[in-house]
Amino acid sequence: MGQLLSSPIITPPTPVLREKPASNDGGRDDDSNRDNDNLIPILDKAEGHFWFPKNGNKIIDACGGAGVACLGHGRPDVIASMVDQLKEYQYVSYTHFASKPVQDVSDWLVRSTDGKMQKVFLMCSGSEAVEAAIKLSREYFLWTGEPQRVNFITRWESYHGTTMGSLSASGHVARRAPFEPVLLGARFHKISSCNPYRQQLDGESDTDFVARKVAELKAEFQRLGPDTVAAVILEPVVGAALGCAPAVHGYLRAIKALCEQHGALLVLDEVMCGMGRTGTLHAWQHEDVTPDLQTIGKGFAGGYMPASALLVGSKVASAMQRSSGRVFTHGHTYQNHPVVAAAALKVQHIIEENGLLDNVQVQGRLLERVLRKRLGQHPHVGDIRGRGLFWGIEFVRDKATKEPFAPELQVAQRVYLAAMKKFRVLVYAGQGCAGNGRGDHVMVMPAYDISSRMVASIAERVACAVEDAFQDISA
Repeated sequence: MGQLLSSPIITPPTPVLREKPASNDGGRDDDSNRDNDNLIPILDKAEGHFWFPKNGNKIIDACGGAGVACLGHGRPDVIASMVDQLKEYQYVSYTHFASKPVQDVSDWLVRSTDGKMQKVFLMCSGSEAVEAAIKLSREYFLWTGEPQRVNFITRWESYHGTTMGSLSASGHVARRAPFEPVLLGARFHKISSCNPYRQQLDGESDTDFVARKVAELKAEFQRLGPDTVAAVILEPVVGAALGCAPAVHGYLRAIKALCEQHGALLVLDEVMCGMGRTGTLHAWQHEDVTPDLQTIGKGFAGGYMPASALLVGSKVASAMQRSSGRVFTHGHTYQNHPVVAAAALKVQHIIEENGLLDNVQVQGRLLERVLRKRLGQHPHVGDIRGRGLFWGIEFVRDKATKEPFAPELQVAQRVYLAAMKKFRVLVYAGQGCAGNGRGDHVMVMPAYDISSRMVASIAERVACAVEDAFQDISA
């Protein structure tokens, strides 16, 4: 039975660039009552796959906010499940009572991994889940008699959350920068990301590339002392920090083997890439590489409630059972919230019962084809990458050298603004994917129940937005 108890939330960028109002031509929607260009639009409502701002025409939701709205907006069946639970009880302190919806969603999550993950701690945000994973990694080694394991190995161009622990684990330069003096640098150590677009050598096979990556991790284990490392933390498909970059085939399996060799835990952060976003319910199921700890969020409850969870594998769960009644020293006020559990379970049942993981795969392949067809030859589109309905487009100044644009040009921001204001489609903009705070990308992450027709519309609008934005940049 699962026992219930998060990842990073990255908000879309605030529009800061001024632009002239769009004319009603070239496929653009007229917006005569446009909000001030420097302000975030005021939302009137959201329904299905559309946002309806107070002023202006509807906007296609092609990113679910931050990859959250996996079933779109305003579904009566999900809302009804939440209301039904509210009528029974709206809050339960996890220290005083167990609740059926929490146990139900916990048991469902355990079954969804074929029992490979054996315990669940239910929370509200991705940052909470990652923080819990860090703490449980540490406490596990106290239970097993290895208190010297205090170091964590993470990667650059990663993002794990906003709390001090999860931000210390993160390798997103810009988000770390204001807090660098107080982050836990002495315990969190960075290796490079797994980014074949920028790191794989000409003629280098995936096997050789993975071997080079693993050698870097092995060297870091040796530098720190293998018996001092508690865990390696990484995203199987890196989201906002790297722009939908999947690990090269064989990478996760090799990393897991090295962790096992040195007695460290493998923590997979699937807050953004998990719960169906990449076409399997759990991103690690693409290669069947089971983590010791796993975080989920965003698509878990589809935005209907703030929901995340920490899933615990057999190694750590067994230690908890053997520890003479010891419990995880952790807790939040809204941990094990029954309405959160009811919403999450209903969202997951809808995905399961309607075969939406298959649709993610089918529509994801279509999205890839259309994006590559429309933008693959664009002189400033360096890479189009992703998996399932999780796609990133990276922009470069020079396609041959892969030189990124200067950060102050805000290229991704310009594409985002053109997409939203001129072509009425919402994408997610990010910066830093080329390393050291440089590199621009946008992400396309529509809902799992999207149709082929809407995928085609999204891809066309995004392509038009890219072309439009670069007219101004080139000028």
